[in-house]
Amino acid sequence: MLKIVPDPPHNPHSLEDTLIQATEYALCALTVAHHAVQLKPKSPAAVLMMASMHEMESLRVLLEAALIQVQVPAQAPTLH
Repeated sequence: MLKIVPDPPHNPHSLEDTLIQATEYALCALTVAHHAVQLKPKSPAAVLMMASMHEMESLRVLLEAALIQVQVPAQAPTLH
């Protein structure tokens, strides 16, 4: 007997899991750059690290916004 509805594809990681992991990586990278600036604040590379921190913070905010969109269930139509 043939199945009318096929099985869903096997995906060990959901989009939500991937976004959570990407957010954690961005936070780790942000922390490492922050500590590097604290260790050598007068270094010529400090300006580049601060720029990287700004970009990573922006990435983290975008990832968290995407995660919220994935976690919010689709709104059910209003019944009148």
